[in-house]
Amino acid sequence: MASKLSLKLTNRAPKQPIKKLPAHIELPADATVEDAKVAVARTSGISDFNRIGLYDPTSKKILKNRRALVRDEQGVVAAGELIVKDLGPQMAWRTVFVVEYFGPILFHSLVPLIRPYIYRFAPYLYVSETSTPISKVQWLLFALFQIHFLKREYETIFVHRFSANTMPAFNIFRNSAFYWLMSGLMCSLHIYAPNSAADRDELVPLDYLGVGIFVFGEVCNWIVHQHLASLRKPGGTEKGIPNCIGSGLVTSPNYMFEVTAWIGVILISRSAAVVLFICTGIMYMRSWSRDKEKALRKEFGDRYKNKRYTMLPGLI
Repeated sequence: MASKLSLKLTNRAPKQPIKKLPAHIELPADATVEDAKVAVARTSGISDFNRIGLYDPTSKKILKNRRALVRDEQGVVAAGELIVKDLGPQMAWRTVFVVEYFGPILFHSLVPLIRPYIYRFAPYLYVSETSTPISKVQWLLFALFQIHFLKREYETIFVHRFSANTMPAFNIFRNSAFYWLMSGLMCSLHIYAPNSAADRDELVPLDYLGVGIFVFGEVCNWIVHQHLASLRKPGGTEKGIPNCIGSGLVTSPNYMFEVTAWIGVILISRSAAVVLFICTGIMYMRSWSRDKEKALRKEFGDRYKNKRYTMLPGLI
């Protein structure tokens, strides 16, 4: 086996080329895709190697697995070429998740605090915190939102293992808009309003049912996330076949239990804002779960038992 791998480098975007991209590069025979990105970035004068996207010259698909050996990429070796693109500013996956989940925590803390300033212009609904205080059910929903997103933050920092280092930095605005504006601003303004369906002090059986469903969904979601993390070594990119609670029903039981927990919140809040938030989330999760089903089928073939439903039994 040759001690070096010599590859031609070609700009993927001729109109926005990497100006200092060398014509060729030599890599060690055991170089990974990430090693190649580091080498290309260094020789091109780009400080962050995560900006470098490497593509198969035959299929034109990006080389996603940063731990894969370049010599095992058949299209690259056959053509003796790598297609290169500057992906633009990048941000760590973990950072993006921490920021986006902070939005609901912030708004569900801030809105109850500044209720006198928000609803002072509707005296027929609100007079003061003394005469129109936040109800027991509203405080219960405050606790449920905080529990959910603090759990998300903990899992992001200490549990989840990401196969990719970074994502485009712009994604932080798109992702944060969904959580900050919908789950944060919209839901908090609707739930803590003086005339909302949650503005009541007496819990009825439906509320207790909602709490039970929420706890069940959150606990099961936690179990699934712990299991999924165990399928990948720290810093690894390998996939594993999920084998935990709910995985016999759907591809992504974490999404199934996520929706379950939010159903509990809906039963308690009776809030159209919460319904809109989770329905929008389901649209995203449906796409992600279907992509995961395709990836598992491709990766494991007959070893993987194909699922008819990817996130909600009988529906999706």
